[in-house]
Amino acid sequence: MAAPFHQMLTANRLRDGDVVYWRAGGWVEAFGEGEVLSADAEAEAALEAARKSVADNVVVNPYLFDVRADADGVHPVKEREIVRAAGPSVRGDLGKQAEGLTPGQVLRDAARDLMASPRQARSGNPKDDDVSI
Repeated sequence: MAAPFHQMLTANRLRDGDVVYWRAGGWVEAFGEGEVLSADAEAEAALEAARKSVADNVVVNPYLFDVRADADGVHPVKEREIVRAAGPSVRGDLGKQAEGLTPGQVLRDAARDLMASPRQARSGNPKDDDVSI
């Protein structure tokens, strides 16, 4: 049986455009620190409360998105939210992914391990192990 979907609330901080997540009436930067909203009424109440942050010019475009919770933690369901949680996608050494604030840490560790694989060490050519995720 598949894990049920829950929701989280996200927006962009107006000051710098950074992706932020709702937690207990305020905003946090790390996906993992965001509040998981299990009930529809709870999610709608959080969205309504977040509208004050819009009126106060703190964030823009707050919206709810689906997440799934399992034994390994909470994960965004849609690709868009996976990318947003990782921070700027232009370089892995910038933003949230560089600070270890994202669910993408596992992917980064896997990529690092792949780059150090014995096959690559033998060939000396990183293109031999080129993998798209």
